[in-house]
Amino acid sequence: MRIIAGGLGGRVLKTVEGEGYRPAMGRTREALFSMLGSRGLAWNQTRVLDLFAGSGSLAFEALSRGAPSALLVENAAPAMRCLQENVAALGLEGQARLLREDVLRFLKRQPPKGFELVFMDPPYRKNLAEPALRALADRGWLTPGAFVTAEIEKDARLTPPASFTLLAERLFGQTRICIWIAA
Repeated sequence: MRIIAGGLGGRVLKTVEGEGYRPAMGRTREALFSMLGSRGLAWNQTRVLDLFAGSGSLAFEALSRGAPSALLVENAAPAMRCLQENVAALGLEGQARLLREDVLRFLKRQPPKGFELVFMDPPYRKNLAEPALRALADRGWLTPGAFVTAEIEKDARLTPPASFTLLAERLFGQTRICIWIAA
């Protein structure tokens, strides 16, 4: 897998192998980033939170496009090793912070500062997306007007918080991408 655009465009990312891992494929990532860009996201002013980070492809793409920082939260040891290797290979030690923790436990905290963009790619069929979205909305993780994205299975039932407005929803095979803006 490669980073699509920006200062790190073309660089290769390691991915996590094994059951349950689905790195965001190039066309899906390209579509997601195009949708965000067309909605006026200013990359150089965007703090990124990547939940269920996996290989980190979404956060690394955002950093490549100019995001000043990203916090990547992942609980699985193999994925954390992959993230560490990618951060080192890309030279992003000063911009990418890695945290090995259960995402729902992490979101129970009060953040010191909100984020402008959240990527969320929870494991399929574990019903983690909705509680994560609620925690983001309820605990102050988002700045006003923040973008929240979710990559979920196409048939998943999901009721986002009332403070979220759906901006886009697209299907890519078995994957559904949703983008909301937070009030």
